[in-house]
Amino acid sequence: MKVGDLVKLKGVGDSRAGLIVEFMEKKCWRTDALGPKVDWDKIQPESHAVVVFRSDRLEIPVVDLETVDAPW
Repeated sequence: MKVGDLVKLKGVGDSRAGLIVEFMEKKCWRTDALGPKVDWDKIQPESHAVVVFRSDRLEIPVVDLETVDAPW
């Protein structure tokens, strides 16, 4: 993935597409794998994409995104 790609959330059938405008590294605590008690020292930062959906700007882990083929 790169800046300018159209992406959507993985595994969501009818999700809207967004545009990647930036990348960053941040920590993300995944309660399904690590449990509810947060300990930031146990995890490393992972790559996140800053995605624009209409006027919303969201920071989403790259592993949770998939690229969308442009219709043009």
